[in-house]
Amino acid sequence: MIWPFSRFRKPPARLRGTIEAIYGAIVAQAREPLFYRDLAVPDTVEARFDMVVLQLWLVLRRLEPKSELAQGLFDRFCDDMDDNLRELGTSDLKVPKKMREFGSAFYGRTKAYDVALQEGREALAAALSKNIYNGRDIDHARQLAAYVDAADHTLAGLDPATLNSGAWRFPSPAATLVVT
Repeated sequence: MIWPFSRFRKPPARLRGTIEAIYGAIVAQAREPLFYRDLAVPDTVEARFDMVVLQLWLVLRRLEPKSELAQGLFDRFCDDMDDNLRELGTSDLKVPKKMREFGSAFYGRTKAYDVALQEGREALAAALSKNIYNGRDIDHARQLAAYVDAADHTLAGLDPATLNSGAWRFPSPAATLVVT
């Protein structure tokens, strides 16, 4: 399990560049315009958070769970969410409460995705519909599930050294567009 309260430690210097590279790839993938334009992911703060969580989950499920890299990525995510809250004008007194809400959302969504992935693509589409599309738009959720399957397969095919180095890319979501 990744610990939500270790984010006040700095990752080892040897991992900082790798963490930044991988987290940068996660955020860039979450911001991919195709998700919002062609798959109708709502262009809201909440849906963008959900897309970051989705990409982060895809990576974390392939890393050694208690590794410094996995913990460092989660810590980087927490730092980013904290920074975003402050940029949006959230008061210092409300940030800790919001961070607990983010943590709860992260763990709830990743657990739902883990279970759904085991049950098959339709279950995954239902989980994505609930979390990203607010329980609507199952057709686009099915297309997003096809992307998740492809990304999971791509990451699963990487050898640990490549995965841990950050020298890889997510698959293009355009290549996974399917008519459902």
